[in-house]
Amino acid sequence: MSDSATKQRFTGEMTVGQAMQLHPEAGLVFSSYHLGGCSHCSINELETIEQVCGGYGVPVDQLVDSLNNLLDN
Repeated sequence: MSDSATKQRFTGEMTVGQAMQLHPEAGLVFSSYHLGGCSHCSINELETIEQVCGGYGVPVDQLVDSLNNLLDN
């Protein structure tokens, strides 16, 4: 198996906490979508990315693609 086949990717089912552990800049991606950057848009680390997106009207596929771009660079 190649490294790309075994590399973990971001998914909508992943919790916010798992996403933050997967890549150190994941928080920057969340904040670029206005998620988790301030008190009125705080996000719970136990919620899934999909739950957060649903609660704030952010397209989950778009956010997951942006997060996975961190792994591709």
